Amino acid sequence: MNALSLAIALVLAGVATGCSQSTNTNQTSMDSNETSRPTGPTELATFGGGCFWCMEAEYQKVPGVVHITSGFAGGHTENPTYKDVCTGDTGHAEVTQIEFDPQKVSYEKLLKYFWDAHDPTTLNRQGADTGTQYRSIILYSNEAQKAAAEKSKAEAQSRFRDPIVTEIVPLKKFYAAEDYHQNYYNDNRTAGYCLFTIKPKVEKFEKMLKKEKQ
Repeated sequence: MNALSLAIALVLAGVATGCSQSTNTNQTSMDSNETSRPTGPTELATFGGGCFWCMEAEYQKVPGVVHITSGFAGGHTENPTYKDVCTGDTGHAEVTQIEFDPQKVSYEKLLKYFWDAHDPTTLNRQGADTGTQYRSIILYSNEAQKAAAEKSKAEAQSRFRDPIVTEIVPLKKFYAAEDYHQNYYNDNRTAGYCLFTIKPKVEKFEKMLKKEKQ
């Protein structure tokens, strides 16, 4: 191997190592969040507010959230794929199923954040994402969650000029999305959608959480 070839090889090795370290850093951060398991029982909240990549990234910042799974619910097609849901024919919405520790964050608090995480007044649309799969929806698992969701929606209306169009319906079946949709923002920070759509939402959400602590 001549000197030029050696130099090129060393540069390429450095680039590869850098990419590997960057990927591992994101994964370590997520693993740390997921392995901090609570000692008591956890609960589930299922929300849809546009693209599930956005909602997942926002709720990952909430203390007390143990794990988030992006997926589909609210429709009629069994075992739908992302491609199926994108056609708008399955009836499903893109949703995030949030596992949380009720000792650290309440379902009511997660509902409060829901109204901050997206615009609940736009029917079947969030920004440039349009279609019934992007509708605003709360899927409750029991009567207590239903009552809390209805109360929260009524209270949140005063914060918006236009009527809230969020659906509140029972959760019949949740289908997890494909693996590449999980932890999407953390694993794809340099992708265009992440930079220009998700990142501004996450930063705004983080500012809200910081202000809440003051």
